[in-house]
Amino acid sequence: MRHWWLQFRTIAFVALAVSFWPWIALALRAQETTPAQASTNEPQPSDDPETDPNLVMFRHPETDRLWISGQANFISQWHPGFHSPYQGPNSLSPQAQDATSRVLTLYTGLRLTNNAELLCDVQETGGHGIGEALGLAGFTNLDVVRNPTLSKAPYIANLMWHQIIPLGDSRIPSERTPFSLFSQLPERRLEVRFGKLGLAEFFDLNTYGTDSNFQFMNWTIDNNGAYDYAADTRGFTYAAMLEYHDRHWAARFAEALMPKVANGLHLDADLGRARSENIEFEVHGTLFSKREGALRLLAFVNHANMGSYRLAIDNFLAGLTPVPEITAHPLQTTIKYGFGVNFEQPLNSWAGLFGRWGWNEGQHESYAYTEVDETLLFGLGANGTRWNRKFDRAGVAFVSNGISHDHQQYLALGGLGFLLGDGRLNYGRENIVEIYYTLHAWRGVYPSAGFQYVSNPGYNRDRGPVVVPTLRLHLEF
Repeated sequence: MRHWWLQFRTIAFVALAVSFWPWIALALRAQETTPAQASTNEPQPSDDPETDPNLVMFRHPETDRLWISGQANFISQWHPGFHSPYQGPNSLSPQAQDATSRVLTLYTGLRLTNNAELLCDVQETGGHGIGEALGLAGFTNLDVVRNPTLSKAPYIANLMWHQIIPLGDSRIPSERTPFSLFSQLPERRLEVRFGKLGLAEFFDLNTYGTDSNFQFMNWTIDNNGAYDYAADTRGFTYAAMLEYHDRHWAARFAEALMPKVANGLHLDADLGRARSENIEFEVHGTLFSKREGALRLLAFVNHANMGSYRLAIDNFLAGLTPVPEITAHPLQTTIKYGFGVNFEQPLNSWAGLFGRWGWNEGQHESYAYTEVDETLLFGLGANGTRWNRKFDRAGVAFVSNGISHDHQQYLALGGLGFLLGDGRLNYGRENIVEIYYTLHAWRGVYPSAGFQYVSNPGYNRDRGPVVVPTLRLHLEF
């Protein structure tokens, strides 16, 4: 009884705190309003970017030939004790624990011509996630590196050549970002990228649920959990990528390197043995309210040294291994494929709906992202325009993750994945609710409060639920 009372009290406290963020924001907005503004009730800030407040700590150079910026993201999470009659090597600890992670990034770029640029980003990561990122398929902190033994030294995250090939004379304005320095782009064009990059920075994007700096923090809300995209432990790979952009649609394809082992840091450079093909079709259109939404259709095929859940189970039942071992096989090349759907639809000037569905074949081991074979997500994202805080952000989302029958049996018999393994399994879908509010406090300072509720952690009905209050501080330089 005491256990459930403590959980209820924690849920109530955090939910109440998050629900009051808009009112706190209104109070802060009122303090920033001058007497003249208060008397005329003019909306502030203006939609004109020239009169908007500076959203970074230091103004960036006016030239579009050079880009230098930085950011720091600190996420602190805690969970109280939860029900757990047993646990295994890869279980989330049922004892109360807290952890704080950090990601520091320096973005640099040089526009060499009107159609070519070189981009280089350096990162440093540190701290920890609760349970060292084990025990949850939809882990609660996207910033956490999944291998705590990695060096803490800075590393190159992105190093890529970006080439624009115009296919017409018409040009459109383009917002400059660390991944594209051009202030104008051809409306019809090809874009080529080559080098080290993160596939999740270009595929499966969504206006309302992509960015762990400002938005949601759960792995399977910011990304499609069933998209086992090619990446090393830190989330990057070497790839060649081609995009076609037209007025209302786009298509992109990438060929990328796979890791040598599941969740491994080292990539396999032998394309005949290991590689990943990724393709996405994106279309923009108006369904209602004269507001343009987007639909993205994704497919991927991975070739790598992946084990089979069924073979691992059969070897165990035949007495060849003491427990099912997904890695107990000779060097081989197997195929894992999957599909995803991603949509977003603005409802008005400040809020919109979004969602994802994803599926992969689930017969071969989860290898690069997380242990999800099927996922379904719905959410609502918003900015603070409605309460005169247009640079604030808020959102709520629900995601339900599942795994294949062979994957279930493998874990139930005591097998370990690179994230999951309670030693036993009473299977149930892992269902997660997340809510957050991000406040634009001053210039490039963005504090956030959030809350996640996870039922059946690691797909196990015998454990949980887990509640995870969160504080985040994001700084833009």
